[in-house]
Amino acid sequence: MSALVIFGLLLVLMLTGMPISISLGLTVLTFLFTMTNVPIESVALKLFTGIEKFEIMAIPFFILAGNFLTHGGVARRMIAFASAMVGHWHGGLGLAGVMACALFAAVSGSSPATVVAIGSVILPAMVKQGFPRSFGAGVITTSGALGILIPPSIVMVMYAVATNSSVGALFMAGVIPGLMLATLLGAVTWYRAWKNGYPRLPKANIKERLRTFKDASWGLMLIVVVIGGIYSGIFTPTEAAAMSAVYAFFVAVFVYKDMPLRGVPKILLSSASMSAMLLYIITNAVLFSFVLANENIPQHIADWIVGKELGIIAFLLVTNVLLLAAGNFMEPSSIVLIMAPILFPVAMKLGIDPIHFGILIVVNMEVGMCHPPVGLNLYVASGITKMGITELTVAVMPWLLAMLGFLVLITYVPMISIWLPKTLGMM
Repeated sequence: MSALVIFGLLLVLMLTGMPISISLGLTVLTFLFTMTNVPIESVALKLFTGIEKFEIMAIPFFILAGNFLTHGGVARRMIAFASAMVGHWHGGLGLAGVMACALFAAVSGSSPATVVAIGSVILPAMVKQGFPRSFGAGVITTSGALGILIPPSIVMVMYAVATNSSVGALFMAGVIPGLMLATLLGAVTWYRAWKNGYPRLPKANIKERLRTFKDASWGLMLIVVVIGGIYSGIFTPTEAAAMSAVYAFFVAVFVYKDMPLRGVPKILLSSASMSAMLLYIITNAVLFSFVLANENIPQHIADWIVGKELGIIAFLLVTNVLLLAAGNFMEPSSIVLIMAPILFPVAMKLGIDPIHFGILIVVNMEVGMCHPPVGLNLYVASGITKMGITELTVAVMPWLLAMLGFLVLITYVPMISIWLPKTLGMM
């Protein structure tokens, strides 16, 4: 009964068009004041202790680093390097877009940031070279989603906070799936370009490749700083986030000099604004989880599913359907913070590895970012390409179908996700 009231109220509030964070907060307060005897002091206490976790500090730092990199000329140099490496293949600039998105994903942690940084540079170049606008939009919208799978990833930090999992193990678990998905999206791009006879770039010589690599190396070094630092134990994922923000500032302002010092306050302000929005969602989601736990709802759902003897295969299928359905009307951070505390206890009872389950959720979020009506990447790409959402949805379809196939593979072959962190002794 409690579960019906809570989820019913949340659904009604969201259908009114109210922001997710406020819907969560109002649902919690309405339920607590009318149907429980929980003292108001505990609600206030939970608001503060909920976001007092050390891991959460990584989010604003990764956002800040991503903003410095987006405006600091890093993306442009990564595109030049990618074009020199793969531009002579079929669909050269499209493949360079996929590769540049994968590289930028490894330093930004955000999908929308990846779409903006790479898309705003490479899309006009693709159209100028003779590619259809829809082809370029499909490449960038879906490849931008790599931003939350290739570490570092803000969504992985959210999952770690919601389930008390290891951020470092999750980051390492995302490496192989991220590279596999980048290769798959590149293969779809190559095939469609080959089939339609899209243009290729002249083959770059060794000298040109070395020059573009040298130009992009300051940005690429951030991958070594973050992943190398976490794996070697020099610093935690949160400290790595702080390091990446300082490093990105140094590269953008003093090395590449594409950002004047007077532009820094604007970046700080926009990063603070985005961080505040995410932290507000986290705060309300923590309250929501508190109410669910207080009413023992996740445990009841877990017992019910285990009692129905669904089994691992059926449960994972149900999980994917639920998450993909949620992706129709919610953005990734909200989905992870609401669904993870509910589904996680069931996954643990069925013996599913928590790290594998985390990667499965992240891949679902990637797919959700690329399909309507609330696909975040679609809206960002729409702003860059000046295409409507319906037109964009048709454009991304070949890549989206490949991503769905990849989701099935990740769901039922856990070794893809857990092999690397296990090998590195992080699990």
